[in-house]
Amino acid sequence: MTIIRPFRALRPNPEVACKVACVPYDVVNDAEVYEYIRENPLSFLRITRPEAELSAEDRARPELVFERARQNLKEFIDKDFLFSEPEPSVYIYRLSSDTHHQTGVVACCSLDEYEKGMIRKHENTRPDKVEDRTGHLLTLRAQTGLILLTYRGTDRIKQLTDGATKQEPLYNFDGTDCVRQTVWRASATEDWIEAFSQVPSLYIADGHHRIESADLARKTLAKENPDRNGNSDHNFVMAGIFPAEDLRILAYNRAVRDLGGLTGEEFLERVRESFVVSDADYKEPKTHGEICMYLAGRWYRLFFNVQYLREPDPIERLDVSILQDYILGPVLSIADPRTDDRIMFVGGGRGTSELEHLVDTGDAVAAFSLFPTSMDDLLAVSDANEIMPPKSTWFEPKLKDGLLVHQI
Repeated sequence: MTIIRPFRALRPNPEVACKVACVPYDVVNDAEVYEYIRENPLSFLRITRPEAELSAEDRARPELVFERARQNLKEFIDKDFLFSEPEPSVYIYRLSSDTHHQTGVVACCSLDEYEKGMIRKHENTRPDKVEDRTGHLLTLRAQTGLILLTYRGTDRIKQLTDGATKQEPLYNFDGTDCVRQTVWRASATEDWIEAFSQVPSLYIADGHHRIESADLARKTLAKENPDRNGNSDHNFVMAGIFPAEDLRILAYNRAVRDLGGLTGEEFLERVRESFVVSDADYKEPKTHGEICMYLAGRWYRLFFNVQYLREPDPIERLDVSILQDYILGPVLSIADPRTDDRIMFVGGGRGTSELEHLVDTGDAVAAFSLFPTSMDDLLAVSDANEIMPPKSTWFEPKLKDGLLVHQI
């Protein structure tokens, strides 16, 4: 059983929604945030990444960063850029482009269900990132970005979604990424609650740090405001819930800063112990078990050539695991990709040109283009209560921050 809860969203006035909506806080670097805010003072990045407005000295003090975020949120409300919905609702959210569309439901989900494992995860989190978002949430008393959850779709939810999307939308505009953002509101929520109660489990697709931060903030707020019935806002977390068949995963590529003391030839020789290596006239793998590598201005095709003595488990068969277990770990001595600063992660949305740029400019020595993890892989790993290697999935398109906010 899955519990969803309607909520009174804090959301933009339609006249400014296209300016307020912004990319998730964690997919842009500091320089990009500065440019976004400079070009568009209404960007919700002023709330999710306010450090761009502060001096270097103040940026080093989290409490000042969070306080600027709180002030900016108040400014957006005071100037009527944002307003609170008069009644609890669920929202239907569609992202569409020429080649892809996905439609899901935005509602609040139970953090009790997260703690019980009914909202299933597939990644570990970094304590520093969780601490940062927890401080942000507690200072603002608001969840400012959507967690992306998925589920095995049902006919009933599809029927409800089809009906809701025939109504006039709240928002309907093209983002700067050429992805159309369309949002509808459903104020009659009983059917939605009943339909989701028939869904056995939800799965975290993207947003492990956000949901872990919400759970940590909940524990803090529960100490301040004990809630015996579990109905307080802090016991729930806002999420975009999309059927698995709608979602699209791109590769999460890697680059390395050095070869661990090996020459280029020595490195290639070590790679040949587990892969068939050949020149490549393409830059993205065409199948599972194939990796494209950019080294010294050339693209190589690495075809995995190890025979398993038993059927590999859901983690071992992932291409990100193959790269880690047979190249990054044993050849380059990158034992923990979560903490080793010799490795860089490049989301698939940036393309292979970014990999070439990193190597050609000397920021990296080698780069690896991977075959995307599949939704079946993600569900299998989650169902097995296993954890994928870090940065195994890159979902595209990204849900926007700022269109819907859950106030605590």
